[in-house]
Amino acid sequence: MRHVIIGAGPAGVIAAETLRKADPASQITLIGDEPEPPYSRMALPYYLSDNIKEEGTYLRKTDGYYAAQRIDIVQDKVEQVRPNDKRLRLKDGADVDFDRLLIAAGARPISPPISGIDLPGVHPCWTLHDARQIVQLATPGAHVVLMGAGFIGCIILEALVKRGVQLSVVEMENRMVPRMMNQTSGGLIKAWCQEKGVNVYTSTKVESIEKGNGDHSLSVNLDNGKTLPASLIIAATGVKSNIEFLGDTGIDTDVGILVNHHLQTNVADIYAAGDVAQGKDFSTGDYSVQAIQPTAADHGRVAALNMAGQNIEHQGSVNMNVLATLGLISSSFGLWMGEPGSDHTELTEPNRYRYLSLQFRDDTLIGASSLGLTQHVGVLRGLIQSKTKLGSWKAKLMKDPTRIMEAYVASTQALGVNVQ
Repeated sequence: MRHVIIGAGPAGVIAAETLRKADPASQITLIGDEPEPPYSRMALPYYLSDNIKEEGTYLRKTDGYYAAQRIDIVQDKVEQVRPNDKRLRLKDGADVDFDRLLIAAGARPISPPISGIDLPGVHPCWTLHDARQIVQLATPGAHVVLMGAGFIGCIILEALVKRGVQLSVVEMENRMVPRMMNQTSGGLIKAWCQEKGVNVYTSTKVESIEKGNGDHSLSVNLDNGKTLPASLIIAATGVKSNIEFLGDTGIDTDVGILVNHHLQTNVADIYAAGDVAQGKDFSTGDYSVQAIQPTAADHGRVAALNMAGQNIEHQGSVNMNVLATLGLISSSFGLWMGEPGSDHTELTEPNRYRYLSLQFRDDTLIGASSLGLTQHVGVLRGLIQSKTKLGSWKAKLMKDPTRIMEAYVASTQALGVNVQ
């Protein structure tokens, strides 16, 4: 059996490893379009902050690891997929035949339609090549503008602060990390960053970028009338699934590749995983692109087992994010924003930068978000993923959401906790 995987990120690597275990006699080819060994994009901020060297970003760090696993690595770009012929065409002109194909081609940064976005000194932070350029420009004292305060943006923010730059963050939404925090908790993260010396502009857009003067090569014009000097601008304004090369294949796509509950496309023997796949959401049952590394890993494993002939249903990925922003830990799980008409409760302690929100469907926890409360992280995910019925504990949590650990123990292990 010839298994071919397009994409050498976490989904692709985990799929290759899973296939080697599930189908020991198979031929496995992993195709990535970057010159480095397979690496984790989520590790790039650690490289930016000098916590690790480039090799520290590699997904597998043992020399000769892939050869020992009999996984062939091809460093080239797939330009064409021909499902009827079961063949790929690479950029260098070579063909690669497959029996079963996994498309784990990932995503790419979205370049916002802003005048000057292509000027030298404006970079995304998506590849090792990007990170190398940022390291050269993000020197101590340099003026840096970060466009976007989402999950990826906030990880980059921390690395930049550690590099000693003078940082300004511009976010068009009314709060930081708007896809995992509400206005209260996202506002607290903003206040925390400002207290640490970061300039944060929310509800603000970059109107244009121009060449600068003097010590600063760039000027950033904001819609609030301000102009920010910069030696470096980093665009962290979202990503888009890499599906364009599939245009004439007959593979169904929407914002990502459409898959069923086995992560199989509408074309026999072709599967999809990770940031490129429109997979099942555990909480809603809908199919969406969930561009986070835990989902990529989950997809890669399930898709590979099905490619190997097993009948494994993907139960859906739990939306989960855990983020450290200059020492302040935030997290969100499942339907953290709740459902229309559902019950919810929250604890807010702004002076301590603490926040906790619980969202319920009847007596089941369906979503949660927290700030500055790390001890609850595992319990929140566990209760949501297990769909545990809380019974009388729901009313107690509505009064005091910090009792979530007691509720977990009582509901899952029936220990008879005294709740007086």
